[in-house]
Amino acid sequence: MNKLNFLDFNHKNLLPLTYTRPVAELRIGILTIEEKWKQLLKSEIGYITEAYLQKKYSFAPGEDYLVINSGVLPNSNLIQAIKQLKKGEKLVNESNFIAARTTKKQFKKDDIESFKPVEFSHPYREVQFPWHIFSWNGEEIIKDFEMITKGREGAHLSEDNRIAGKENIFVEPGAKVNFATINADRGPVYIGKDAEIMENSVIRGPFAMLEGAVVKMGAKIYGPTTIGPASKVGGEINNSVFQGHSNKAHDGFLGNSVIGAWCNLGADTNNSNLKNNYAEVKIWNYDAEHFIKTGLQFCGLIMGDHSKCGINTMFNTGTVVGVSANIFGSGFPRNLIPSFSWGGPGGFTEFKLNKALEVTQKVFERRQKELDQTEIDILTHIYDESAKYRKFN
Repeated sequence: MNKLNFLDFNHKNLLPLTYTRPVAELRIGILTIEEKWKQLLKSEIGYITEAYLQKKYSFAPGEDYLVINSGVLPNSNLIQAIKQLKKGEKLVNESNFIAARTTKKQFKKDDIESFKPVEFSHPYREVQFPWHIFSWNGEEIIKDFEMITKGREGAHLSEDNRIAGKENIFVEPGAKVNFATINADRGPVYIGKDAEIMENSVIRGPFAMLEGAVVKMGAKIYGPTTIGPASKVGGEINNSVFQGHSNKAHDGFLGNSVIGAWCNLGADTNNSNLKNNYAEVKIWNYDAEHFIKTGLQFCGLIMGDHSKCGINTMFNTGTVVGVSANIFGSGFPRNLIPSFSWGGPGGFTEFKLNKALEVTQKVFERRQKELDQTEIDILTHIYDESAKYRKFN
């Protein structure tokens, strides 16, 4: 069993974040779900996902391999139970599929019914909705921190920093941290390779920043927060997750939010994470095709990949922004902004595919990345699939 394939169950529930990636590619804690399992099982990884994503995220065939529900977060009891599975068995919690061991050349969801069930009765978590990502981010930072720093010694922080909980801070090689205040008494702080925390930044754990990420001068960051690779952040951030290659480089507040990849939040962008009447927050669900209850009093912004907003943009509580939206203007825009939308509170029009691809190409070029045909095909599919939501007239 040196291979495992992740099987997507909650693709629609996790939109817009999963428009551009399988569920297992979502970052929660320090690592993506895929990276957590790969670290623990030392396996070659593959995916069983939406057809339009399958070219980029390919299936890993094998004579004897694991299939794992891509939203399930690993823990020690799960690892032990999965390693004990025999060929033709599936691990379940009541009727909920967790994992299977198979010899099938191809695997489809319908195949699950033919496997012999093995009941798993221990607690575990499955990422099923976008708000699970920031809600569970603290526990996942702690678990990931323990796993990836065990037996390792990190780089030393210079004496010009103000530090609490030094034993809970891990610094990878090449990271730069000067004249910052870091409090790791309430949770660990992980600073990735070649990351930078600029002067007068104040950070409270649990907190993680990945390779090449930057915290700009004077930022205030409350945990549990994760800054994905090559992202730049500033201003005030609370309990939010940046998937990677996204920027919120200036002042403004972001709280209880998930920001996809290749996004940019203009200067003084702010989001509301609490309704004025303190009521439970509802957000748009693409599977149900209506707003659903989150069970949360605090819930901010969910933004899909490649979306941008101009300076002084304001987002209302529980706003969902799709892929490649471009938002600007004064006032609060609607709290569902479809993919490939262009506009703001004054009204929206369609952000034409060719124009959106031009922007994406320019953004990629700045990061020495190629906009290849595979990426174009994925964005084209999203553009076509999301057209039904762009009814602006």
